[in-house]
Amino acid sequence: MVERLQLLAAFDTLLQPERFKDYGPNGLQVEGRTPIGKIVSGVTASLALIEAAVAAQADAIFVHHGLFWRGQDGRITGWMRQRLGLLLQHNINLFAYHLPLDAHPELGNNAQLGQRLGFTSQGRFGEQQLGWLGEAPAAHMASPQQMASHVEATLGRPVTLVAGKAGALQRVAWCTGGAQGYFEDAIAAGADVFITGEISEPQAHYARECGVSYIACGHHASERYGAPAVAAHVAAQLGLAHQFIDIDNPA
Repeated sequence: MVERLQLLAAFDTLLQPERFKDYGPNGLQVEGRTPIGKIVSGVTASLALIEAAVAAQADAIFVHHGLFWRGQDGRITGWMRQRLGLLLQHNINLFAYHLPLDAHPELGNNAQLGQRLGFTSQGRFGEQQLGWLGEAPAAHMASPQQMASHVEATLGRPVTLVAGKAGALQRVAWCTGGAQGYFEDAIAAGADVFITGEISEPQAHYARECGVSYIACGHHASERYGAPAVAAHVAAQLGLAHQFIDIDNPA
């Protein structure tokens, strides 16, 4: 068992949220009981995850997508009332880290996705250096279609491929989640293929016109790995129990 502030300090020390300009507050978003003996991790602080954490008798939840975002309606009604009410009713702490969780060099979303896909990191690019650049085993770089098939097989879900130029790929770029805005930076960095969670209308044109392939593999699917990696690491460090609960999301 540890005190709430001790757990917060461990997360902050590891993820260094002060380094980032983010879209919402990082760290402890909802204060619950102290001391803490068990952490549940997940991607998003949805009602389903909170309900599962209650059933698992968790004292704290650690997620990538928390409850509060810049510019949102501040009223506690509807879905926000349900989620927040359940957390408060059961006295559960909610910890959320957005960009700091994407960026951690070993345990973050980008690092963990790259490890699963067999990528070797060679550098960073884009705003706040959140995009990753590297290489992959030759078998997966034979063509854009081969890379898309590899990503599908690894993540267990269909992907959207907009193929650029034909032939073998030399350099891969990736950034998890809704990072379609990083595509132009990936092109400028010399990537032959860019992998992220989502695609918007302009990226299909950029891919065809610039000859750089684009693979959208799902926002949730690309970000399933950072939260459990960080939570498991901190739980082991502090002697806490940890359980990852994956709430399926087709997006």
